[in-house]
Amino acid sequence: MKRLLYFSFVLLMVAPARAEVKSSAAHAIVIEHTITSTASPPAVYRAFGQIGKWWSGRHTFSGSARNLSLKVSAGQCFCERWKSGSVEHGRVIQTHRDRLLRLAAALGPLLATGVTGVLSFELEPRPATDSLAEGTDLRITYRISGDPSHDLAALGAPIDRVIGEQAARLVRFGETGKPE
Repeated sequence: MKRLLYFSFVLLMVAPARAEVKSSAAHAIVIEHTITSTASPPAVYRAFGQIGKWWSGRHTFSGSARNLSLKVSAGQCFCERWKSGSVEHGRVIQTHRDRLLRLAAALGPLLATGVTGVLSFELEPRPATDSLAEGTDLRITYRISGDPSHDLAALGAPIDRVIGEQAARLVRFGETGKPE
């Protein structure tokens, strides 16, 4: 019985999440993740500027998330710099403190394709309910468009997985200070 109560408690603590490839075609894809966090909108927003602490090093060119930086201000670079190279993953195009971060970004292998990508993080305060604590509803939308010869539709599922992983790490970092 104690074990059942423990697992029930753990399930209640897991942030509800919804993810999907909203649309997919050879020339464009739209991916959306919605995740609920017990962290406040200001805590999640502050975490954006600490991207090197929550982004997965598996999804970097250098192999280390510590090489990532992001200043949350229009015109600033979401960059990765290491001894033998550097890359601009994206550029901040819009912010609204505690509510929105929007980047122009062609992440990872998309960088070499010439596609256009817009990655948006929207934060909505969530009041406490009987089943959930007060916190934040986070919606991450990634819109990518480009030359149909790249068959973006085939990339939808892998990109969706990477964005979902980063969303979960961001929320955990905002809640606990640790992405794992």
